[in-house]
Amino acid sequence: MALPRLTQVAQAMKAKRPSRSPEEINAALAAKKGPVSKFIAKNYRHFNAAALLDAAKGYETHLAAGGRMLMTIAGAMSTAELGISLAEMIRRDKVHLIVCTGANLEEDIFNLVAHDHYERVPHYRQLTPGDEQQLLSRHMNRVTDTCIPEMEAMRRIEKAVLEEWIAADRAEERYFPHEFMYKILRSGKLKKSYQIDPKHSWMLAACEKNLPIIVPGWEDATLGNMYAAAVMRGDVRNVHTVRTGIEYMTWLADYYTKNAKRLRNREGSIGFFQIGGGIAGDFPICVVPMLHQDLERIGVPLWGYFCQISDSTTSYGSYSGAVPNEKITWGKLAASTPKFVVESDATICVPLIFAWVLGQ
Repeated sequence: MALPRLTQVAQAMKAKRPSRSPEEINAALAAKKGPVSKFIAKNYRHFNAAALLDAAKGYETHLAAGGRMLMTIAGAMSTAELGISLAEMIRRDKVHLIVCTGANLEEDIFNLVAHDHYERVPHYRQLTPGDEQQLLSRHMNRVTDTCIPEMEAMRRIEKAVLEEWIAADRAEERYFPHEFMYKILRSGKLKKSYQIDPKHSWMLAACEKNLPIIVPGWEDATLGNMYAAAVMRGDVRNVHTVRTGIEYMTWLADYYTKNAKRLRNREGSIGFFQIGGGIAGDFPICVVPMLHQDLERIGVPLWGYFCQISDSTTSYGSYSGAVPNEKITWGKLAASTPKFVVESDATICVPLIFAWVLGQ
């Protein structure tokens, strides 16, 4: 006599049940790692905590298969000193391409040269308009609980990079925003002003690796505003001395086409690790549908891994809050792409994921 349908399902599920529990599997994975990873394996079992660990394990699996990782950085993660953990990820070849806002590009260097002049305002929620006006009068630009000093940070970097803008302009040369940052770091002119351990600067780590960086919408950053002023003053005569976002997209299109095909031959792919949302995330992920739909390039694979860390409320009306499956309809991700979402504060979650990947 045939078994009842529910009994058959129960037996099939029992047969598929792993011999070890998820907790045992995670503990085994963490056994050769450091104390942070062991803590995660023991305590991060459910909800966003479990999603964080799943994303970290997926990141490792992606790299182990020969994949490369594109990382996008939105928000004010540089001012949150993400460089403490990200720099080591770069040095250990866990990140291969970065897409960030102009603010994150420059604010890591602001922190590098002016850290001792920063001020923390832990009671920022209670500040009155008058309190904010007093900060302005002292040239202290507030980012949540942290004030960036204009004179020691922004104006110091403006002076250094303005020299590079003018030199390139006079030589009729053109460079991307990140290339100008690399120039001033490599020149050594800022070295005497370093106020943090250089190992904690992700821009220095990226510069040492000559890591490709893409900065969409650079024009709205502090240095982008300063560049516009330099053009209007006549210090820079050719407005296109700093290369544009469209040029960044064409560069990315060629990079993706070349590397994705090469990796596929080795059974690898390019992954997408997104911190926050906005232009830093939306700009690069669009390169795949552009290659397929607008350039009609055949055989270009989709992203091979996707993870988004964001505290944006889940919503199909915004890019930052859209769940990964929505990206399938836009030709950005495949139905089979490993997808992870951690709905939490990136300043808390991202260093923990990095710690796992680094074996800390």
